[in-house]
Amino acid sequence: MSASVTLPPRAGIGLKAEHVLRILDERPAIGFVEIHAENYMVDGGPRLRHLEAVRSRWPLSVHGVGLSIGGEGPPDRVHLGRLKALVDRFRPTAVSEHLAWSSHGGEHLPDLLPLPYTAATLARVVDHVDEVQQTLGRAILLENPSTYVRFAQDTMEETAFLAAIADRTGCGLLLDVNNVVVSAANHGFDPEAWIRRFPLDRVGEIHLAGYAETRDGAGRRLLIDAHGSPVAPEVEALYRFVLRLAGPRPTLVEWDNDVPSLETLLWQQDRADRAILAECGAAVPA
Repeated sequence: MSASVTLPPRAGIGLKAEHVLRILDERPAIGFVEIHAENYMVDGGPRLRHLEAVRSRWPLSVHGVGLSIGGEGPPDRVHLGRLKALVDRFRPTAVSEHLAWSSHGGEHLPDLLPLPYTAATLARVVDHVDEVQQTLGRAILLENPSTYVRFAQDTMEETAFLAAIADRTGCGLLLDVNNVVVSAANHGFDPEAWIRRFPLDRVGEIHLAGYAETRDGAGRRLLIDAHGSPVAPEVEALYRFVLRLAGPRPTLVEWDNDVPSLETLLWQQDRADRAILAECGAAVPA
């Protein structure tokens, strides 16, 4: 596999069709741009032309949501082939996927679903990550999920499970801070203690996002990883805690639903940049 190349320790934004022409024209001071791989698995057209222009100006991160790395079966060969074609064409600085499953028996589901943390699951996920990395010819980043249920058969903590995958495959990790806050609220654990157990030395990218809040059937607080609102204060506070422990890391502001104006998105990106500066003393361009 090719040697790992890292994104700059700055804040970036997700590329949205409604913003792309302004971004190319105004060239805002963003650290990098991220796309969802599945939105660009096409043969041609304006979407790929715009991405070529963006890639010539900023480092690119490709974030996949459809490989189903945690599924029972191996990654879909057709989907993986399309991902490889995209990666070979645009040579992104980083490629990432979720620790989750989203397909079964040839059916693809619209959710990123959790998996039990057991030795058998670990062996299967390691095989799948190995296959993906060998196909792409590069290491990927694997993202911690947001979860709403736990499995009675769990035999490993989530942090140990992710660390074991990284150790056995050589992959990096994508730390989604919002997912930690969501899971901590839903399952009643201390998010800072979780972060202290997480292998921060393997983190190649961080994600920040907004969550939605509701109540479960028993009236308890339930958080949902919604990506449709500003980064919550408790997510930003945990992010600053991560930065103090891990140092400056590339950070993406995810806002995928109810997409705001470019000005609002850049405001959120600037807040993350300033947090990197304040907590790490890293140089952030004006």
